[in-house]
Amino acid sequence: MKAIGNNIVILPKKLAVTDKTKGGLLLKESDKENIRYKQAIVISISDEIKFMEVGDEIYYDKHAGHEIEFEGDNYTVIKISDVVAVL
Repeated sequence: MKAIGNNIVILPKKLAVTDKTKGGLLLKESDKENIRYKQAIVISISDEIKFMEVGDEIYYDKHAGHEIEFEGDNYTVIKISDVVAVL
């Protein structure tokens, strides 16, 4: 699978039922709904995008993109403009 144009294919990270913040606070599932950005791993990028590589971790807007199923796995396709940070 190869992304084209200004798109990237990502695999969103699954959050555990209860996650801890760096400060030690526990976040329930309902608390996570207020978090605007989600973390993901880059699976495929188009040849037009030069500053990102496959395997990079990113933060992106949780309302961005759409899901696709490929070979039994669910991926998300987003526009490069929806990426807010590359780790």
